[in-house]
Amino acid sequence: MEQIVQQSLHNLVQRLQADTNTIEQRFKIEYDPDWPSPCYQEAAQAGMAVNWQPVAMDLPLNFANIESALNISLNEQFCQFFTTNWSFNLLAQASDGQCELLQVCNADDFERLQQNLIGHLMMKQRLKQPLTLFFGLTDEDDFILSVDNTSGEVVLEQVGRLPVRKLAPDLATFLDGLS
Repeated sequence: MEQIVQQSLHNLVQRLQADTNTIEQRFKIEYDPDWPSPCYQEAAQAGMAVNWQPVAMDLPLNFANIESALNISLNEQFCQFFTTNWSFNLLAQASDGQCELLQVCNADDFERLQQNLIGHLMMKQRLKQPLTLFFGLTDEDDFILSVDNTSGEVVLEQVGRLPVRKLAPDLATFLDGLS
Protein backbone atom coordinates (compact mmCIF):
# COMPACT_ATOMS: atom_id res chain seq x y z
CA MET A 1 0.00 0.00 0.00
CA GLU A 2 2.83 2.41 0.80
CA GLN A 3 4.20 2.63 -2.75
CA ILE A 4 0.66 3.15 -4.01
CA VAL A 5 0.18 6.19 -1.74
CA GLN A 6 3.59 7.54 -2.66
CA GLN A 7 2.84 7.11 -6.38
CA SER A 8 -0.61 8.70 -6.03
CA LEU A 9 0.91 11.66 -4.19
CA HIS A 10 3.61 11.99 -6.87
CA ASN A 11 0.96 11.84 -9.63
CA LEU A 12 -1.15 14.48 -7.87
CA VAL A 13 1.81 16.85 -7.60
CA GLN A 14 2.49 16.37 -11.31
CA ARG A 15 -1.16 17.15 -12.16
CA LEU A 16 -1.10 20.26 -9.98
CA GLN A 17 2.16 21.46 -11.51
CA ALA A 18 0.81 20.88 -15.02
CA ASP A 19 -2.24 23.07 -14.36
CA THR A 20 -0.88 26.34 -15.70
CA ASN A 21 -4.06 28.21 -14.68
CA THR A 22 -3.39 27.74 -10.96
CA ILE A 23 0.33 26.99 -10.66
CA GLU A 24 1.08 30.53 -9.42
CA GLN A 25 -1.52 30.16 -6.66
CA ARG A 26 -0.43 26.64 -5.67
CA PHE A 27 3.34 26.83 -5.86
CA LYS A 28 4.19 30.32 -4.59
CA ILE A 29 4.66 31.16 -0.92
CA GLU A 30 6.06 33.95 1.18
CA TYR A 31 9.71 33.30 1.95
CA ASP A 32 10.40 32.88 5.66
CA PRO A 33 14.12 32.68 6.50
CA ASP A 34 13.20 31.55 10.03
CA TRP A 35 11.32 28.51 8.63
CA PRO A 36 13.90 26.90 6.33
CA SER A 37 12.77 24.27 3.87
CA PRO A 38 14.34 22.42 0.95
CA CYS A 39 11.12 23.25 -0.94
CA TYR A 40 12.12 26.87 -1.55
CA GLN A 41 13.47 27.21 -5.06
CA GLU A 42 15.21 30.47 -4.29
CA ALA A 43 16.28 32.56 -1.36
CA ALA A 44 14.68 35.96 -0.96
CA GLN A 45 13.95 38.64 1.55
CA ALA A 46 11.44 37.77 4.25
CA GLY A 47 7.88 38.05 3.01
CA MET A 48 8.70 38.00 -0.70
CA ALA A 49 6.75 35.54 -2.84
CA VAL A 50 8.97 32.69 -4.05
CA ASN A 51 8.45 29.53 -6.06
CA TRP A 52 8.52 26.21 -4.27
CA GLN A 53 8.11 22.55 -5.11
CA PRO A 54 7.87 19.28 -3.18
CA VAL A 55 11.22 17.54 -2.62
CA ALA A 56 11.77 13.90 -1.76
CA MET A 57 12.54 13.49 1.94
CA ASP A 58 16.17 12.93 2.78
CA LEU A 59 15.52 11.84 6.39
CA PRO A 60 13.85 8.61 7.47
CA LEU A 61 10.92 10.02 9.46
CA ASN A 62 8.29 7.93 11.25
CA PHE A 63 5.54 8.07 13.85
CA ALA A 64 7.02 5.42 16.18
CA ASN A 65 7.04 7.84 19.13
CA ILE A 66 3.27 8.39 18.84
CA GLU A 67 2.60 4.70 18.39
CA SER A 68 4.68 3.88 21.45
CA ALA A 69 3.30 6.67 23.64
CA LEU A 70 -0.35 5.90 22.84
CA ASN A 71 0.13 2.14 22.43
CA ILE A 72 -1.46 2.11 18.98
CA SER A 73 -0.41 1.37 15.41
CA LEU A 74 -1.03 4.13 12.90
CA ASN A 75 -2.43 3.31 9.49
CA GLU A 76 0.55 2.79 7.18
CA GLN A 77 -0.89 4.76 4.25
CA PHE A 78 -1.28 7.80 6.51
CA CYS A 79 2.34 7.46 7.66
CA GLN A 80 3.57 7.22 4.07
CA PHE A 81 1.57 10.30 3.09
CA PHE A 82 3.56 12.44 5.54
CA THR A 83 6.98 10.82 5.05
CA THR A 84 7.32 10.96 1.26
CA ASN A 85 8.06 14.63 0.48
CA TRP A 86 9.05 17.86 2.11
CA SER A 87 6.25 20.08 0.91
CA PHE A 88 4.12 23.03 1.80
CA ASN A 89 0.39 22.31 1.89
CA LEU A 90 -1.15 21.32 -1.43
CA LEU A 91 -4.29 23.04 -2.70
CA ALA A 92 -6.48 20.72 -4.73
CA GLN A 93 -10.00 20.28 -6.03
CA ALA A 94 -12.12 17.34 -4.89
CA SER A 95 -15.52 16.43 -6.30
CA ASP A 96 -17.15 18.12 -3.28
CA GLY A 97 -15.05 21.31 -3.34
CA GLN A 98 -11.65 22.76 -2.53
CA CYS A 99 -9.33 21.03 -0.10
CA GLU A 100 -5.92 21.68 1.35
CA LEU A 101 -3.72 18.65 1.92
CA LEU A 102 -1.48 19.13 4.91
CA GLN A 103 2.20 18.47 4.36
CA VAL A 104 5.43 19.03 6.27
CA CYS A 105 8.13 21.34 4.93
CA ASN A 106 10.90 20.66 7.49
CA ALA A 107 11.70 18.58 10.59
CA ASP A 108 10.19 21.17 12.95
CA ASP A 109 6.97 21.09 10.94
CA PHE A 110 6.91 17.27 11.25
CA GLU A 111 7.28 17.67 15.03
CA ARG A 112 4.38 20.12 15.08
CA LEU A 113 2.24 17.70 13.04
CA GLN A 114 2.98 14.95 15.55
CA GLN A 115 2.00 17.15 18.50
CA ASN A 116 -1.29 18.08 16.84
CA LEU A 117 -1.94 14.44 15.95
CA ILE A 118 -1.37 13.36 19.57
CA GLY A 119 -3.91 15.95 20.72
CA HIS A 120 -6.41 14.76 18.10
CA LEU A 121 -5.95 11.09 18.99
CA MET A 122 -6.25 11.75 22.73
CA MET A 123 -9.47 13.69 22.10
CA LYS A 124 -10.85 10.78 20.06
CA GLN A 125 -9.93 8.34 22.86
CA ARG A 126 -11.50 10.58 25.51
CA LEU A 127 -14.72 10.83 23.46
CA LYS A 128 -14.62 7.04 22.92
CA GLN A 129 -14.73 7.55 19.16
CA PRO A 130 -12.94 5.48 16.51
CA LEU A 131 -9.45 6.83 15.85
CA THR A 132 -9.04 8.99 12.78
CA LEU A 133 -5.89 10.59 11.39
CA PHE A 134 -6.34 14.05 9.87
CA PHE A 135 -4.51 14.94 6.69
CA GLY A 136 -6.46 17.76 5.10
CA LEU A 137 -8.79 20.72 5.42
CA THR A 138 -11.94 21.48 3.46
CA ASP A 139 -13.59 24.72 2.48
CA GLU A 140 -16.37 23.94 4.99
CA ASP A 141 -15.86 25.28 8.53
CA ASP A 142 -14.61 22.72 11.04
CA PHE A 143 -14.66 19.82 8.55
CA ILE A 144 -11.45 17.89 8.04
CA LEU A 145 -10.27 15.05 5.84
CA SER A 146 -9.12 12.02 7.79
CA VAL A 147 -8.08 8.42 7.41
CA ASP A 148 -9.99 5.95 9.56
CA ASN A 149 -7.12 4.31 11.43
CA THR A 150 -8.70 0.84 11.36
CA SER A 151 -10.29 0.59 7.90
CA GLY A 152 -8.01 2.98 6.02
CA GLU A 153 -11.03 4.71 4.48
CA VAL A 154 -10.87 8.44 3.81
CA VAL A 155 -13.66 10.16 5.73
CA LEU A 156 -15.06 13.64 6.19
CA GLU A 157 -15.48 14.61 9.81
CA GLN A 158 -16.20 17.61 11.92
CA VAL A 159 -13.63 18.17 14.66
CA GLY A 160 -14.67 16.28 17.79
CA ARG A 161 -17.47 14.36 16.08
CA LEU A 162 -17.93 11.05 14.33
CA PRO A 163 -17.20 11.02 10.58
CA VAL A 164 -20.20 12.12 8.52
CA ARG A 165 -19.36 10.16 5.36
CA LYS A 166 -16.84 8.01 3.58
CA LEU A 167 -15.12 9.75 0.67
CA ALA A 168 -12.88 6.95 -0.65
CA PRO A 169 -11.92 3.36 0.23
CA ASP A 170 -8.28 4.41 0.80
CA LEU A 171 -5.93 7.36 0.61
CA ALA A 172 -4.47 6.50 -2.81
CA THR A 173 -7.94 6.39 -4.38
CA PHE A 174 -8.78 9.74 -2.79
CA LEU A 175 -5.55 11.34 -4.07
CA ASP A 176 -6.13 9.90 -7.55
CA GLY A 177 -9.51 11.67 -7.68
CA LEU A 178 -8.11 15.15 -6.97
CA SER A 179 -7.21 17.77 -9.54
